[in-house]
Amino acid sequence: MAFDLILRGTLVRTDGLIENGWIAIAGEKIAAIGSGAAPEAALTEDFGDALLFPGFVDGQTHATSYRGLPGFAATSRSALAGGITTMVDMPYDNPDPLNTLARLEAKVEAIETLSHCDVALYATVAPGQGTGTMVDLAKAGVCAFKISSIESHPVRFPRLPADETLAILKASVETGLPVGLHNEDQEIVRAGIAALKATGRTTPEWHEPSRPLAAELTATAHFLELGRVTGAHVHIVHISHPTGYDLVARYRDEGVRATGEMCVHYLHFDAGRDTARLGARMKVSPPIRTGVLDALWQKLAEDKFALVSSDHSSWPVDNKLVPSIFDAGAGIPGLETLVPSFFTDLRGRVADAAGRLCLEVSEKPARLFGLYGRKGALHPGFDADVAVLEQDAFRFDASATRDGLNWSPYDGETFAARIAATYLRGRKVFDGADIIGAPGDGRFVKRAA
Repeated sequence: MAFDLILRGTLVRTDGLIENGWIAIAGEKIAAIGSGAAPEAALTEDFGDALLFPGFVDGQTHATSYRGLPGFAATSRSALAGGITTMVDMPYDNPDPLNTLARLEAKVEAIETLSHCDVALYATVAPGQGTGTMVDLAKAGVCAFKISSIESHPVRFPRLPADETLAILKASVETGLPVGLHNEDQEIVRAGIAALKATGRTTPEWHEPSRPLAAELTATAHFLELGRVTGAHVHIVHISHPTGYDLVARYRDEGVRATGEMCVHYLHFDAGRDTARLGARMKVSPPIRTGVLDALWQKLAEDKFALVSSDHSSWPVDNKLVPSIFDAGAGIPGLETLVPSFFTDLRGRVADAAGRLCLEVSEKPARLFGLYGRKGALHPGFDADVAVLEQDAFRFDASATRDGLNWSPYDGETFAARIAATYLRGRKVFDGADIIGAPGDGRFVKRAA
């Protein structure tokens, strides 16, 4: 049979590279893969020695937390330019979080009208809501639940008290879904901020001390212990310090269904080195910390990360450029830098940078969120999602990003690779310069039963 499309290059799989490889695509699926002479196809695109990855799965994005559901349009363009074919989007939408079937239906409609890439969805439970909607949301296809131990906004991003967290974890067992936590202790953080404000210490270098490691680790341990007593899958959505990964691993070794996620900026920036240069542009919470980069990379070597994500946040830069660091928005845009920056850093630290990138940003998130079998690998029967990575020296220019934000703490850095093309379900949607797909190309991807 003749196929619709053949893509040629070096194929990247977690079991090794396929040199002089090819991917045969029929319709929206990968039909076959191989090396050497390729079968006939209506169209062949040869990328030479470029690396062909399964479309990347960004396991933590906040596409709609600022602009609301219309934010999918610009954010998903940025995803495709970063080689990301599936975003796993958090539920803290503006103005209301995704905690009901009606809000799920509205968000799915927005994806299928506005998004350029595929999207899987977290849901949440509001304070005082109870757990009655969780099973229905799971049956409707959400891939996980997300809650927080600290309030960033009383409606969009509220704190869940311990008794309600316990009830949510108990209810999650029936659904089989992970429950993710934003892991900071509210009382410790608020006391720290108040003390610093009282003495006029409000410049960027005080962000890290205002959210001490104790706040992160106590919230993490509390959640892990609740996971132990309920049997729930407890997932820490960002850990900034190596001790946190050791804590998760200890609980996992003791039989708790526990996972911990790495956000790529923790592997790249150092607060002591970079805060004076970047200021609020690198503000995230939990904070980027001082002097732990090498130890965090050791946790990668020990395979302590459930996945690596961007934690992309769609803040305009104006939300960063305010007099007090405590009033600046927390979060950075990261969809177009996740893959190039991580690959660049991997090349300097591990022998198989391509294979590790594939594992951490394709296969692992696809497995964790119930998407594997469609997403996360170059195998026959999977969706024909492909990201083409060209290796060379490329200067990152944030003013050209496709999300309309046009700023980044990575601005001006030189990466060792760039995305040369992105394919979504067999169609080229980014050609290395322009988004050539259309709004509504994206689909809501349900978690497998």
